[in-house]
Amino acid sequence: MDTVNRRQFVGASLAATAGVLKAATSAMGETERPDSFSTAASSPEGPSPAPATSSMKVGLYTITYLGVWYRGDALPLEDVIKRAKQYGYDGIEIDGKCPHGHPLMMTKDGCQELRRVADGEGIEIYGLAGNNDFSSPITEHREAQVLYMRELIRCASELGARTVRAFLAWPGVTQHPQIASYDLSRPLWDAVHKGFSDEEIWGWCRDGMVRCAKYACDAGVTLALQNHTPVIRDHKDVLRMVKEVGSPNLKVSLDVYIMNDKSPEAIRQAALDVGPLQALSHFGGEFKREADGSVNGPDYYPLFVKAMKEIGYKGYLGYELCHTLPKVNGETVGIEFAHQCAEAAAAYMRGLINS
Repeated sequence: MDTVNRRQFVGASLAATAGVLKAATSAMGETERPDSFSTAASSPEGPSPAPATSSMKVGLYTITYLGVWYRGDALPLEDVIKRAKQYGYDGIEIDGKCPHGHPLMMTKDGCQELRRVADGEGIEIYGLAGNNDFSSPITEHREAQVLYMRELIRCASELGARTVRAFLAWPGVTQHPQIASYDLSRPLWDAVHKGFSDEEIWGWCRDGMVRCAKYACDAGVTLALQNHTPVIRDHKDVLRMVKEVGSPNLKVSLDVYIMNDKSPEAIRQAALDVGPLQALSHFGGEFKREADGSVNGPDYYPLFVKAMKEIGYKGYLGYELCHTLPKVNGETVGIEFAHQCAEAAAAYMRGLINS
C-alpha cells in the first residue's frame, strides 16, 4: 500500500491549487454538454398524463433549477413543484444543496410545509439527492460527510421521500462568480488522492456507506448508489459496494447517460445485472420541441427504457439539466433554457415509457 506523509499530502494539495487554471480536466467520466439531439426516437407531441398502468414515472431533479448551470437565480422549491406539475412530471427529487435541499435549509416545519405544497399540486417528493464524498484521506472530512448524509436522510424521512441518491466520491464544483465549474475541483481531488491506493480509498467509501445505510434503515429510507465517477467506474463497482455493505437499505441508481459503453448489449446487460436492486434513475441532456411538436433524443434512451421494462423497474426516471450549458452572444443561457429543456424532456420520456 502506498503511503503519504503529511508534508507530501499538503504539498500535493497546494500544487494542485496553484496549477489548477492550466491543469487539464481529469478523465473522471463526467458527462459533458451533449450535442443537440437530432436523431433517434422522438416522442409524441405534448406532455400527457401517464396511464394508470404505466410501470415507470417521470421525475424532475431540482438541480435543473438550482441556478448553478444557467445564468440567473435558483427557482424556489415551491415554484419548481408548480413547474413540475405544469410540464407533466409525476414527482420531484430535491438536490441536497443550498438553496434547495441542504439540511441547513430543511427544518422539520419547513419539510412539512413543502410536502403540503407538493400534495396540493399532486406532485410526489420521491427523493433527495446527496452530493457526498466519502473518499477524502482526511478523517474529519469523511466524518463531516457522514453527518451531512445522516441529516439528509432525516430530511427525506420528514418529507416522506423514499430514496436518497448517494455517491461514493464527488469532487464538487466552484461557482465564481456564479456558473458552476470543475476546473478547480477535479484536479484538486486528483492531487489529494495521489499516493493512496484504490483499495484504501474504496475502504474509506465503504465505511461511510455502512454507517449511512444504518441511518437509512432507522429512517425507513433507501440509499440509491449512482454509477457516477470518481472511484466508481461502472455498474459492476456499484454492485460490488452494495454487496460489501450488505444492507437492504442500499440499492442502485443505474443511469445510462453516464455509462461509458452505451451499446445495446451493454445497456441490457447492465440492467439485467442490477435487476431488482434498481431503485432510482436519471436522464440528462438538452431537449427542445421540433416544429412539428415532437422531441428527439439520443439512441440509448429507448434502449434503456426497454431494458428497465424488462427487469420490471417501476420507479422514477428523473430529468436533470446538470452540465456546462451553451453561450449565446458570449453569455451562458438563462433560466428560459432550463424551462425549454424541462418541458420537452418530460414529453420525451413520457413518450418512451408509454410506447
